[in-house]
Amino acid sequence: MQTIKVCAGIVLMLLALVASAASPDVQMRTVKGTFADVRDRVVMALENRGLVLNYTAKVGDMLERTGRDLGSQRRIYGNAEVLEFCSARLSRDTMEADPHNIAYCPYAIAVYTLPKSPGVVYLSYRTPDVVGSEASRRSLQAIGKLLADVVAEAAK
Repeated sequence: MQTIKVCAGIVLMLLALVASAASPDVQMRTVKGTFADVRDRVVMALENRGLVLNYTAKVGDMLERTGRDLGSQRRIYGNAEVLEFCSARLSRDTMEADPHNIAYCPYAIAVYTLPKSPGVVYLSYRTPDVVGSEASRRSLQAIGKLLADVVAEAAK
């Protein structure tokens, strides 16, 4: 009986490892400042690279509105937006390497504040899994570097 419990425990640990390996790698940085200033610095970092903001998802507003509709009073964010953008060159390289890499586009950086952390702004993004052919791997690594560089510039 003890052997079965040990084996079951090992199986559960392996499943947890596989599940965590399959989840996207989320990077996060904190910056002192105001939400508006940090958000503007992300946009400026994009523009400095010749990139254009495609869409701004106002996640904080949506959660606030739907929370009321669902009867929830808990405030999750002070402000929260996800900034979506693309790089024509990187996207083209990535999808020429493997058309199924379309799932990695557009790229997104979340900018948000938490009610209990005044003066702190969070920047987070998902790094793409580096998979596929050598060309696919190179292009996906370049996307990860772009995201890291934009966040690093905005965090200065």
